[in-house]
Amino acid sequence: MTTRETTRGNGHPYTGDTPSIGTFDSPQLAPPAGHYSHVATHRGVAYISGQLPVTPDGSHLAGELFEVQARQVLSNLDACLAAAGTTRDKLMSVTVYVTDIGDWPTFDQVYKDWLGASRPARAVAGAKELHYGSAVEVQAVAALD
Repeated sequence: MTTRETTRGNGHPYTGDTPSIGTFDSPQLAPPAGHYSHVATHRGVAYISGQLPVTPDGSHLAGELFEVQARQVLSNLDACLAAAGTTRDKLMSVTVYVTDIGDWPTFDQVYKDWLGASRPARAVAGAKELHYGSAVEVQAVAALD
């Protein structure tokens, strides 16, 4: 974990009632390609940056089938949740961007299988294009407690 701001002694972001904001990256993912962090935390909430279908070694999966891309995005989301010290069942809100709304049923099934019984708030938005030619991107908000 690369920590840019405040962390508590165990390496996880500080989540107390102070105004500190923790920002860090998942050690299981390729480093961010731009000026952002994988995760920012504040007052018991983790804000997870949009995750694209990029493998841990930095390979882009834009040429792969939509389902392969969707599974990689959710795997990346898992890595961010783990780095923040939280899990899927603590997701509060998920936003999904797809370049072809016709892929939505496929994503919904992969997401349902991945998430299980949890049902966080969710939005889907059609996007003309996503970075690196990706077909799907997911960002999320999760509780840390």
